[in-house]
Amino acid sequence: MSFLRKLFGGGGDEPAAPEASEEYEGFQIVAAPTGQGGQYRLEGRIERQVEGELRVHHLIRADLFQSLDEATQFTIRKAKQVIDEQGDRLFD
Repeated sequence: MSFLRKLFGGGGDEPAAPEASEEYEGFQIVAAPTGQGGQYRLEGRIERQVEGELRVHHLIRADLFQSLDEATQFTIRKAKQVIDEQGDRLFD
């Protein structure tokens, strides 16, 4: 069955990789790249407590990387760029 799934493209993405997090400018960045066809997609979350409520912005890009470490590093880098550009407007 696995052979047919691969042959015809069924089965979806691979399980998510372990998450890595980092605090930046009062935001919590959670890098959670997902496996896809032997590569890892840039994916994560930007979180912040706003008036006692946890607000979350999901970050997903088309970028694919060969290694989990590289995908995690670029997810954190991209999240920092988004925070610098948009700040609290992320949650509007």
